[in-house]
Amino acid sequence: MKTVVIFMLVGALLGVIAASYIVPPALSWYTSPGGLPKGAQIQAVVEIPEVIRYATSRLMRGQAIGGGIGAAVGLVIGILSAKRRSPVAPLSRSGTPA
Repeated sequence: MKTVVIFMLVGALLGVIAASYIVPPALSWYTSPGGLPKGAQIQAVVEIPEVIRYATSRLMRGQAIGGGIGAAVGLVIGILSAKRRSPVAPLSRSGTPA
């Protein structure tokens, strides 16, 4: 049981780290306008606090999803590794399996 929990925690941590690298480029790709001529500037007035709130909430959501996926993968790997281990028979006082 301890091995499965360790694999889940490591998987969740790796999932959050991976999401920290994957989500920001995905956000910038998703929010960048397409079809503009090269070098054209966008004239827009934005609410900076709202933009920051949007970006951080999406990043945190992405990290939560990455952590959940990582924990699920860690659960599967932990269960598979626990099944591979065969239970060790206790030894008797003479040194032979009981």
